Amino acid sequence: MTVNAVEIVDLVKEYPSSFKRKMFRAVDEISLRIEPGEVYGLIGPNGSGKSTTMKALLGLVAPTSGQCKVFGHDSMKVDARQHVGFLPENPYFYKHQTAEETLKFYGRLCGMRGKQLAMRIDALIEQVSLQDARKRRLGGYSKGMLQRVGLAQALIQEPQLVVLDEPTAGVDPVGSRQIRDLILQLKNQGVTVFLCSHLLEQVQEVCDKVGIIFNGKMAKQGRLSELTSVNTHTELLVEDMDDVTLAKVKDAIERGGGELISSGAPRKSLENLFIEIANHCGEEAR
Repeated sequence: MTVNAVEIVDLVKEYPSSFKRKMFRAVDEISLRIEPGEVYGLIGPNGSGKSTTMKALLGLVAPTSGQCKVFGHDSMKVDARQHVGFLPENPYFYKHQTAEETLKFYGRLCGMRGKQLAMRIDALIEQVSLQDARKRRLGGYSKGMLQRVGLAQALIQEPQLVVLDEPTAGVDPVGSRQIRDLILQLKNQGVTVFLCSHLLEQVQEVCDKVGIIFNGKMAKQGRLSELTSVNTHTELLVEDMDDVTLAKVKDAIERGGGELISSGAPRKSLENLFIEIANHCGEEAR
């Protein structure tokens, strides 16, 4: 039986509130599962509970109730973090260090030394395309370059799960594309990726599954292909079909001499799906 890379069950996280001494529930019974090798995107507006969910998974905050597991291990236990790499939204690095020195620092924190660490640094710098800047101080790096250094440090110990918080925020289109390509590379290597982002088009491009969270609750989740399909419509893609036969639709395609290339439900954009759910959640809140 395959163990889920991530399993969150009925997660609740409450914080003290100054308003009438009530507790504020930031996350309200969130559940999700991510299989090994999948890319899962958690999206939602600011203050919806995305970061709290991520922090609970990383063991940075203790759940009020519920449970988070990483490859079957309780996220609050140290052994759950051995196979996890994390890139925060705004990673902090020592600006006087080079990329090479930064990765060496994090590698040593992970217990790596000598030739093993040197080889790993070389491989990561090539993977994030920073060969020409490896000895340049980080103070002269662009936002996109810093994010790629951050991704490299998250991968230093070859984690099985990588958690990314807004990995392309504030990055120019070229840098954003490079980071998305890196995420797809990780997927091809069998690495599980859990990311939070508000850039819906980018989430739609790289994710297998998506969860949409509002006011601490999971509004909808599932495979991206299922969530974005329009079940009330059918789409046919036909090649070399004359207008008369096209009018007779699907049952006349073969008689018309055309080729049915694909058929199925057309897709809506993830942005449209997000707005629909946002409007629905807003109406329920009222």
